[in-house]
Formats: sequence, C-alpha cells, structure tokens
Amino acid sequence: MRTAYREHLDAFSHDLVVMCDLVDAVMTKASRALLRASLQSAEDALSTEEEVAEIASRCEARAVELLALEGPVARDLRQVVSSIYIVEDFRRMGALAMHIASTARRRHPAPVIPEDQRDNFERFAQLVADMAAQTRELLLEPDAQAAVALSKDDDSVDAVQQRVMGMLNQEQWQGTVTQAVDATLISRYYERYADHCVSVAARVIYLSTGMTRSEYLAREDTPSL
Repeated sequence: MRTAYREHLDAFSHDLVVMCDLVDAVMTKASRALLRASLQSAEDALSTEEEVAEIASRCEARAVELLALEGPVARDLRQVVSSIYIVEDFRRMGALAMHIASTARRRHPAPVIPEDQRDNFERFAQLVADMAAQTRELLLEPDAQAAVALSKDDDSVDAVQQRVMGMLNQEQWQGTVTQAVDATLISRYYERYADHCVSVAARVIYLSTGMTRSEYLAREDTPSL
C-alpha cells in the first residue's frame, strides 16, 4: 500500500511541475502578445485554457485519491494539502496571464502599452518569468531558504508597479485614456501573478518545515542561545 501511495504522490508532484511549466508558457506568450502586438501569441496563450483546466482537475482528483488510499504520515499530509493550494495558485496565474493575452487580442493591431512605458512592462515580463523558474525549482527541490528568497523578486515587481502608477498620475502621461486603463489593469495582473508565486513558495516552506512563512522567519530571526 505504501508503494502505491508513494507512486500516486510522485505522480501528483510531477503534475504540479507540468502545470507550472504550462502556466509559465502561457504568461510568456501573453507577454509577447503585449510587447509585440502579436495576435498569434495572444491566440496561442488563450488556446491553452482548457489544458490548464484539465491538468488542474487531474491534480484535484489525485489529491482525493491520496487522501482516500490510507492515512498519510504528517509530512505526506502536508505535501498533499500544500499541493491542493498550489494547484489553485497555478490556476489563478493562468487566468491572469490570459487576461493579459485577451487585452492584447482585443486591442490588436494597436499597441496596448505606450512606447514610454515599454521598459516597465518588459521588466514585468522578465521578473515574473524569473519567479516562475524559481517556483519550478522549489517544486523539484523544496527548500525553505530558497522559498524565502523568492520574495525579493516580488518586491521588485511591486516597485515596477508603483513606478507605472506614478507615471499614470503625472500630467506628462503620453498615452490615451484607454492605454492608461489597460496599463493599470495589466500591471495589477503581473503583480498578482508574482504574489501567487510567493504563495507557492509559502506552501513549500510549510511542506519543508511544518511552519508558516511568518513562523519560519521568526525562528530564523531568533538568535541562538
């Protein structure tokens, strides 16, 4: 029974990596659609909606199977519970990426972002791509310290968003009202996407240590006697 349980758990872990890769690919296509006004990239991103839903459903079914097979030991239970939440984070990340792709498709052939904002949104795209890559590594090699480090890139995403919001509030904003609305929403989508990466990292901390992120940080800050 334990062998079967471990096989199911390994399959679940593999599906999480597959889902992470899929969501990362969707965001890459969405960012390309945004920055290059590429209709094909937007369509490619949006065409994966059913695939994201399918793998999410498969992960949820695996979780039910794992909980029904036998009473898992504490760490295995943490892994199953953490993975259920991670699936939902990935599902939402996919939806956020598709919102960006949908905006690019709706505005095509016009550029969504004015030229003077291009550097900021290129920075958004690079930061969230880096965070997705780090998230994938955490799934393959759970490590609490690496999970904590992921928040540094999230701080960088927040800084870019604040810069975009600051420029939107200035009189010298060069874009249209529509572009201002789109820039506001899309910067929020990138920021929320990054937040979900941090949420996955927090689940990894719990999986690895049995502690919440705040509990782990508090312990790390406590000097040894």
